[in-house]
Amino acid sequence: MKVLVTGGAGFIGSAVCRLFVGELNATVLNVDKLTYAANLSSLWTVESSPRYAFRQADICDRQTIGALLREFDPDAVLHLAAESHVDRSIDGPADFIKTNVEGTWVLLETALAHWRSLPAQRAAQFRFHHVSTDEVFGSLGGTGRTRLTRHRRRRPITWFAPGGRPSGCRR
Repeated sequence: MKVLVTGGAGFIGSAVCRLFVGELNATVLNVDKLTYAANLSSLWTVESSPRYAFRQADICDRQTIGALLREFDPDAVLHLAAESHVDRSIDGPADFIKTNVEGTWVLLETALAHWRSLPAQRAAQFRFHHVSTDEVFGSLGGTGRTRLTRHRRRRPITWFAPGGRPSGCRR
């Protein structure tokens, strides 16, 4: 299986890359902008693997992302790239909107174009997974066994997350 991982130099993304390459024998293309949260040294265990490649790129760059999808031809996209530190969202909300909204939109559109170019059998198997934090989706509770469905109401733990309270809104 070939997986394009965005945000693969982040804390969670690097663990995903190590798991996919080191234990699941998947081929991974790690696409990361290398901002403040990135740490390439966390990938030292897989960086020399023939099943791992890294490309520094911004998910908002439609041309580059489209080209990477065409060249790598993945079976799945695992989207983890995001601005997620609440304190930074207060100081620079534009970066959050650009990456988390525009970047996700670019990925969705370029992945859709890639999916449409696939033969029917591969298209049926292709997957796009967007991974985020409890700041966006809400906590799973004390047991972590809460069933997530598309009908479950989101309960973000921060007012600054998408779906949280708009500025100035009080209880």
